[in-house]
Amino acid sequence: MFAYKASAQQGTRMFRAKILSKCAFRRKMSSRLVLGIETSCDETGAAVMDETGLILGESLHSQKEVHMKTGGIIPTVAQRLHRENIGRVVQEAMERSGVTQSQLSAVATTVKPGLALSLGIGLHFSLNFVKLHQKPFIPIHHMEAHALTVRMLQPVVFPFLVLLVSGGHSLLALARGIDDFLLLGQTLDEAPGDTMDKVARRLSLIKHPKCSMISGGQAIEILARDGDRLKFLFKPPMGAHYDCNFSFAGLRNQVTMSIQKKEEEEGVEQGTLLSCVNDIAAATQHTVASHIAKRTHRAILFCKAKDLLPSCNPTLVVSGGVASNQYIRKILKIVTDTTGLHLLCPPSKFCTDNGVMIAWNGVERLREGKGILSHTEEVNYEPKIQVST
Repeated sequence: MFAYKASAQQGTRMFRAKILSKCAFRRKMSSRLVLGIETSCDETGAAVMDETGLILGESLHSQKEVHMKTGGIIPTVAQRLHRENIGRVVQEAMERSGVTQSQLSAVATTVKPGLALSLGIGLHFSLNFVKLHQKPFIPIHHMEAHALTVRMLQPVVFPFLVLLVSGGHSLLALARGIDDFLLLGQTLDEAPGDTMDKVARRLSLIKHPKCSMISGGQAIEILARDGDRLKFLFKPPMGAHYDCNFSFAGLRNQVTMSIQKKEEEEGVEQGTLLSCVNDIAAATQHTVASHIAKRTHRAILFCKAKDLLPSCNPTLVVSGGVASNQYIRKILKIVTDTTGLHLLCPPSKFCTDNGVMIAWNGVERLREGKGILSHTEEVNYEPKIQVST
C-alpha cells in the first residue's frame, strides 16, 4: 500500500512539474522578452527578462581582480577583457533563460555614459546581434538604468528623488518618468567611489591581510569599522557652495597630505602600511558620507519647497556601487527619517553594474514604446553625457 502511495505521489509530482514547465514556456511565449547587455566599465553583463520583471537568465564577468593588480582600470585592458568575454556571457544568459534568439522582443544595451573603449565593445556586439536576428534595438543610459532598477523590485511611482553614487558617477535627480529626469546636482570632479579607491591605493591597503582580495572602497569600509574617525578631521567639501553638486578631489588631497605626514612621522616609505590606516579609513568614509548626506538633504528641501515630490510616501532611491556601503546608507537613513522620506536601496547585487538593470530599463521602454530603434538604424556610444533634464 505504501509503495503504491509513493508511486502515486511521484506521478503527481511529475505531472505537476510538466504543467509548471508548460506554464513557464507559455509565459515566455506570451510575454515580451528583452536581452540586456552591459559593458560600460569593468563588468561584462547580460540578462534575459520578461516584461513582468522576472529574470529568466543572467551572466556576469567581473574584471575587478585584474584591475586590482594594476592599481586601477586601464581602458585598453578593459576593452580586451570585454571583447574576450562578451560572446560567452551573452550565450550563458540565453542558455540559462531557455529562450531562443527568435523569441526575443528586443535587445537593450548601454551606450552612455562610460569608458569609450568598453562601450564600443558592447554596442558593436549588440548591433551585429540585432542585425543578424532582425530585432529592435534599445539604447540605454547607464545612470537612468541604475535609477529605475528599484521599480523592478517594487512598485515605486513617479516622481521620486534619485541619488546615484558609484566609482564613476555621483548625481542627484528627480525621476519624473522613464526618460524624464530633472538633474539637481552632480560631481564637479571625481566620483566618491573613485576617491575611496585612490585613498585605498595610496594607503597600500592591498597589502593588508583583510583587504588583499577586495576593492578599495570595500577595504575602506571594512577597516573603518575598527577606526576612530575623530583622529583625523578632514574639512567637508564645498562648505560655502549652497547647491546640490558634489566634489571629492579636495578631500582626496587632504587625505593624501595626512598620509604623507604620518609616513614622515613613522619614518616609513610610501607603500608601507601605516599603523593608523583604520583611523584614516574611518575619517575618509565619514567625510564622504557626510558630504553626500548634506547635498541630498539640500535636494530634498528644494524638492519640498517646489512641491516636486508627492505628499504621500515621498521616496529617495539610492543606487550605484557606493550605495552598497552600509555606513553611507545609515547616514542617509538619518536624513530621510528627519525629512519624512522613504529610503529605498536595491540589494547590493543590483547596485553594481549588471545586465539585469539594462534589461529592465529595456522592458520599461518597450512597455511605453520609447527609444526603440530598428535593427537597421545606426547608433553611436557617448562616453560623457549627463542625465537628460
